[in-house]
This record gives sequence, structure tokens and C-alpha cells, in this order.
Amino acid sequence: MKTLIVVSHPSMEASVINKRWVQELKKYPEKYTVHELYKMYPDGNIDVEKEQKWIESHDQLILQFPIYWFNCPPLLKKWLDDVFAYGWAYGSNGGDKLKNRKVGLAVSARIKKEDYSEQGRYRYTLAKLLTPFEITFLYCHADYRSFFAFYGTEDAPGENMPGAENETPERQLEKSARDYLDFVDTL
Repeated sequence: MKTLIVVSHPSMEASVINKRWVQELKKYPEKYTVHELYKMYPDGNIDVEKEQKWIESHDQLILQFPIYWFNCPPLLKKWLDDVFAYGWAYGSNGGDKLKNRKVGLAVSARIKKEDYSEQGRYRYTLAKLLTPFEITFLYCHADYRSFFAFYGTEDAPGENMPGAENETPERQLEKSARDYLDFVDTL
């Protein structure tokens, strides 16, 4: 079973978390296809048919991105709007290409987990903020399997991970890469 990982990060070179995750995924090309949208479409012109064939040729789909203004980066939103088209992803005219396909999200949050709570700074959990993705997948009859998240702070990613007080940021990052692959493998 091969998984398509659609990575959407507008500045991957500057990334710490998403870049490390991609490095780890690329060690296993027999299991994962890493598809970086900003590298593939720097002009924003998406080849819809090509993207749909990519999805169809894989058993599972993961959307990987940093939380960007409490949502996804703009190219991923455009990708969803264009690729998940009527008649392909949904609708009465054969729109069943995502039906029963296992899908999930992998997000880097850069904000403390406790800030993503009803009592926290932003008053909403990350699960609530990601609800539009879940609903989109449900609407397309996909098998949504939740999300994997790396929390941190705006200044120190990973600071809020369990046991973080005893680990260096590098060890936290390595642990997140292993945990991410475990998440994908158990989709």
C-alpha cells in the first residue's frame, strides 16, 4: 500500500519541521510518494488531470502543511478547489475517486497545544480548526483518519511536546519524524 503525501509549504527551505518530515519520508520511496506543491507549481497553475491521476495511483492520501493563519497555505486551498472537482471527487456523475480512500492530515502548528484549547489563547482546538478538511473528506466519501500534529511555540517549535523539558529540540524533532511515519503507517 503506497501513500501520496501532498506537501504544501510556501518556504520549505526555511522550514524546520516540515523539511525534516520530508527528509524522513524520502528514505522510504517504496512506501511514500512525496509531492511538493510549491516546487511543482511555483506559478500556481495546477495540472488538475495530472494531480487526479497521482491520487488515483495511490492507496492513501496525506496532506502535510504548516498551519497558516489558522488554515492551510493558499496553494493547498487552490489545489483542493481545483483537484477535488465535481464528477471526480463528488457528484452524481461518477464523482467517487476518493470514496473509501484513507486520508489524513499532518500539520505543524508552531503554537503551544494548550493555546489550542477552549480555555487557551485561541479558544479553539486544532481539531476544530481542521474541521473543514474533515468535512471535505466526508463529503467526498473518503475515509478520514484524523491528523498528526507537531505543536510548539512561535519562538521554539516542539517546546510543548510531552517530556520536552528533558529533550533537546533536535531530539524532539527526530521523535516527531518517527511518530509521523508511525501515524502514516497505521492510517
